[in-house]
Amino acid sequence: MNASCKSRAEVAHSFASDNNTGIHPLVLEKIQEANQGQFLAYGDDPWTEKARQLFCEKLGRAADILFFLTGTGANVVAMAAMLQSWEALIAPWQAHLNEDECGAPEKFTGSKIITVKRPDGKLGPEDVAPFLMQRGDVHRVQPRAVSITQSSEFGRIYSLEEIRRLADFLHKEGLYLHVDGARLANACAALNCGLKEMIAGTGVDIVSFGGTKNGLFQAEALLVLNENLISAARFLQKQAMQLPSKMRFVAAQFVAYLEDDLWLRLAGHANRMAVHLAAALNELPRVRLAHPVEANAVFVYVPAECVEALRAGGYFYLFDETSSMARLMCNYDTTPEDIQTLVEHWRRTLA
Repeated sequence: MNASCKSRAEVAHSFASDNNTGIHPLVLEKIQEANQGQFLAYGDDPWTEKARQLFCEKLGRAADILFFLTGTGANVVAMAAMLQSWEALIAPWQAHLNEDECGAPEKFTGSKIITVKRPDGKLGPEDVAPFLMQRGDVHRVQPRAVSITQSSEFGRIYSLEEIRRLADFLHKEGLYLHVDGARLANACAALNCGLKEMIAGTGVDIVSFGGTKNGLFQAEALLVLNENLISAARFLQKQAMQLPSKMRFVAAQFVAYLEDDLWLRLAGHANRMAVHLAAALNELPRVRLAHPVEANAVFVYVPAECVEALRAGGYFYLFDETSSMARLMCNYDTTPEDIQTLVEHWRRTLA
């Protein structure tokens, strides 16, 4: 390693993943409240009822709300509810359900994922249309649904009009639209909108709504807006081993999360910290921003020979080793002091 890249800082705040954060104190309080007394299992409890009510209020309409332990489980059940085994899901090549779920969607559904390479990880009608030209040919898998990630794997955000335009196109073609919303809260905070505008108002059929990356503990939700998918999703959740018996402990977290818009406050803080981090890193020598910062992710190109030394100031992942593109995630508990410590370490290391 280049001598100029030796580390001189202790390991500090991790910027590797928003999964690395703890549970927000208000969420812990709700879990403790739900721990008092006995209630019927599998969602027949006041906490689950309240959480579902809050979701429907945020959506501004009725929907079926299912609670999950993992985002992978929610994505797999959403995909299975939309597809038969001869049908396919179209998604960006970088999508989490394609790259980071160990083939679980394909194994569980028996369906194919058709991927599209996009520099920003976003899809539009023009990306989907070419795959619809040979429908009806029994030699070809039949596209039936599209999945988009909001915000995308590169931290880019779909505007409300982009989602609406895609949904309208898909519905005219007889396809479903799924949103992988592991960081949907960050997108809503960035666009200053709620679930009503982002989801119900754009025509989305089904949403994997994340909580774990924003202060919850093993808590995800599937929002099923298309009535044709409700029955299948309920039974598939059980088959997928994602139906929590003590569901109140998952649902109680969403009560805390949705009440008083805690979800937006936490996500908004993470977004602001990402903007702050990006501005500071962009002033450093030999560092270059790879993507605009729109949510809570910062992507920068760094010198390959300095990666390990830079990590000593706050761990991060290389998103693309061939180009030495690093990804740094900000969380609800990232502080300006955490950023200052990281930036000063990088400044010394790169000098």
